[in-house]
Amino acid sequence: MPRSVKELIVVLVIALVVFRLARPLVLKFSKEADFTRRRNVWCVLTAAAFLSPNFWIFALIAMPLLVFAGRRDSNPAALYLLLLHVIPPYSIRVPMIGISFLFDADNYLLLGFFLMTPAALRLLKDKDTNRIRGLQAMDYFLFAYGILTAFLFLHPETAAGVIMSATFSDCLRRLFLFFFVTIIPYFVISRSISDRRAMLDLMATYCLTCCMLAAVALFETAKHWLLYGEMVDLFSTVNNFTVYLLRGNSLRAMVSTGHPLVLGYLLAIALGFWLYLQTHVTSRISKLGVIVLIWLGLLAAYSRGPWLGAVCIYFVFSALKPGTVSKLLKSAGVAAFLVALVALSPLRDKVVNVLPFLGGTIDSANVTYRHRLFDRAWEIILESPLLGNQDALLRMQDLRQGQGIIDVVNAYLQILLDNGFVGLFLILSFILIALLKTWSANRRTRITDPDYSMMGASLVACILATLLMMFDGGFGGGSGRMFYVLAALAAAYVHLGSAPKREPA
Repeated sequence: MPRSVKELIVVLVIALVVFRLARPLVLKFSKEADFTRRRNVWCVLTAAAFLSPNFWIFALIAMPLLVFAGRRDSNPAALYLLLLHVIPPYSIRVPMIGISFLFDADNYLLLGFFLMTPAALRLLKDKDTNRIRGLQAMDYFLFAYGILTAFLFLHPETAAGVIMSATFSDCLRRLFLFFFVTIIPYFVISRSISDRRAMLDLMATYCLTCCMLAAVALFETAKHWLLYGEMVDLFSTVNNFTVYLLRGNSLRAMVSTGHPLVLGYLLAIALGFWLYLQTHVTSRISKLGVIVLIWLGLLAAYSRGPWLGAVCIYFVFSALKPGTVSKLLKSAGVAAFLVALVALSPLRDKVVNVLPFLGGTIDSANVTYRHRLFDRAWEIILESPLLGNQDALLRMQDLRQGQGIIDVVNAYLQILLDNGFVGLFLILSFILIALLKTWSANRRTRITDPDYSMMGASLVACILATLLMMFDGGFGGGSGRMFYVLAALAAAYVHLGSAPKREPA
C-alpha cells in the first residue's frame, strides 16, 4: 500500500470520528445541510490532496468543488475557515511565457479566488441593510498597508548571502495576492455576518476545524510521524522539504498548518472561541472534552508562545465576561488547580523543561537566538526607521541557523524591517480600531445583553493574545490569515451591536 494512502486512511479515520462526535454540538450553531456538505467537501479535498500526484491535479478538483459548495452554503465564510488548512500552505509557481513565473499559488489563493470572490460578488448585489455598507476606517488602513507591503518588503535570499532583486512584476504579484488572499476574505467575513446566528456558525465551524487538527496532532506526536510531510514534496516548488522539528525527544506536531507555532496559534484562538460557545452547551462532558482536546493539541505542538497566548485568552475572557469579581477569582482557582494537576502528572517534566523562567534548558538556544535577532534587527531598523530596510538580510548573515535560513520569528521585527514604523502604524491602527470598538461594545452590553457581551469578550481575548503571540512568531501562513479573520469578525460584531434592533440570544 502506498505511503500516501496509509496517511490518508489515518487522517480520514481521525477526522470522521471528530465529525461524528462533534455533530450534535455543531448543529446547535449550524444548519444540518451546511454541516453535511462541509464535511463531504473537506473529505473529498483531503482525499484528492493525498492521492493527487501534484498540486495541479488537486487544483483541478478543488476549483469547481469550491465554486459549487460556496454557492450552496448559507455562510461561505464558515466553509472558508473549515478548508483553510485542508492542505499545507506551501506554494507552487505558476509558469508564464516571457517572465520567470506569474505568481505563487497555494490553498489560500484557491479559497480566495474560487470560494470567497464569488461570495463577494453576491454580497455586492445583496440589498440586505443589516450588513456593513461602504468603507470604514479599518478598511482604509488595510488598503494602505496592502499597497505599502506590495512595494516595500524584506527581499528574500535566493542563496546564502544573495538577495533577490525586486522588480515591478514582483510588486504587482504581491498586490494581486494581497487582494485575493487577504482583502477578499476580510470583506466577505466582515460583510456577510448580518445576524448573531451567522457569527455563531462561523465560530463553531472554526472550533470543529481545530478539534480535527488537535486530534491529528496527538497522533503525529504519539507515532512520531508527520502525516502531511510527503505532500510538501509533491505540492511545493518554493518550500519543497519537510523538517521534523523536535523538542527534546518529542516530535512537534504541525498537521497541515506548516509549522508547530502556527498549529499552536490556531488552537489558542479556538480555545477563545470555545470559552464563549460552551455557554450555549448544557453537557459538561462536551464542554470539558473540547477544552481538553484543544489543550492536548497545544501540548502536541510543543510551542511556548501559543501556551502563553492560551493562558492570556483564558484570563482576559474571565475578566471581561459579565459577572462579579468572585467569578474571576473562581477562574483563577480553576487555573491554579489545573497547574497543580499538571505538576503532579507525567506531563510535568515535558512542560517545565521548555520554560526558561522555571529553569528549563531544552531549546534554550532558541531564546538566545531571539535575543540576538532583536538586537541586530533593532540596529538596522534605527538606521531607516520610517520605511525599513529591505536588504536587511545581507547584514544578518551571522544569524543563519541550523536549517540554513535567517529566521525572523518576531512579527513586529519583520514588519519594521519590511516597511518601518509607517507599516507598523498602519497594521496596528487596523487591528487596534477593531479591538477598542469590540471592547467598548462588550462593556456597553454587559448588563443589557450578557450573551452578546461574552461574544465580544471572546474576540477581545483572541485579539490581545494574537498581539502577544506575534512577538514569538511570523506574520505569514495561518497566523496571518487568522489575524485578518479576527479583525473581520470584530468589525461584524461591532456592526451587530450598533444595529437598531439586535436580535436576542
